[in-house]
Amino acid sequence: MAELIEVASNLKFPEGPIAMPDGSVILVEMFGPRLSRVHPDGTVETIAEVPGGPNGAAIGPDGAAYVANNGGRFTMLENDGLMFPGPTTPGKYLGGSISKVNIETGEVTDLYTECNGVKLVAPNDLVFDDQGGFYFTDHGMTEDEDRMAHLTGIYYAKADGTSIKEVVFPAHEPNGIGLSPDGTILYWAETWNGRVMRRKITGPGEVEAVDMVDTWQCLYGLPGFQLLDSLGIDGDGNVCVATLVNGGITVISPDGQLVDFVPADDLLTTNICFGGDDLRTAYITLSGTGKLMKTQWPRPGAKLNYLNT
Repeated sequence: MAELIEVASNLKFPEGPIAMPDGSVILVEMFGPRLSRVHPDGTVETIAEVPGGPNGAAIGPDGAAYVANNGGRFTMLENDGLMFPGPTTPGKYLGGSISKVNIETGEVTDLYTECNGVKLVAPNDLVFDDQGGFYFTDHGMTEDEDRMAHLTGIYYAKADGTSIKEVVFPAHEPNGIGLSPDGTILYWAETWNGRVMRRKITGPGEVEAVDMVDTWQCLYGLPGFQLLDSLGIDGDGNVCVATLVNGGITVISPDGQLVDFVPADDLLTTNICFGGDDLRTAYITLSGTGKLMKTQWPRPGAKLNYLNT
């Protein structure tokens, strides 16, 4: 792998990077809490203050940024110069939501706070399909007195705020989410299980039913104590999943084989996206140290819907 190069530092737990056509990177700062733009020269501009805990972001069909907001589900802790997401602070949790941010004006609009009367707990990440809708994960509330609170689901919603439904249940603390390059497979990472899961998509917001013992739905499980965060998909369909504790990007092929592990020198390596004219520039968020890094990737990233990189 090529050398990791620092793009920006002093970020408040960066996540959800989006490589924009102008060479900038839009990302969330979970402990900002805000949506920010990192310019190619490393300067950081606040697009909007986003109360709660912005955790993931994606560009929608209208050019707005859609943000998965955990509502302040995590409290920032610091240890040995690193930032960590700690337990929820009573009284500061606002409830989970999906918001839309006008990246030109900074206007923030809440689109969804519940699904069929059930409140969203801690939305974490989202990805748009080519039909104008998006899939998103709800990470849940691990330390809740209800021991089942970490079992949440995968949702599908329309960008105009008119429709939301649960498409997968249960999911165990789902985190990053992505689509295969042809849009037929939905992938998500389960943090504490260290597993990348998948379902076949049969239509917009529709996934194939599976038996609970169907091993196909688990693409790959990492050995030992390795936790998973967000992910990106490359042009070959490999799942590039940010891996916590050992700190780096684990690359898994569409047939469930380990392709590579790219170390990133941060226990809390949280996400990856692809940009540049050839989509071979990988941007990686190092949340513990508050940095955005970049490197040349051996394969181009998959093209995202509504983002003409």
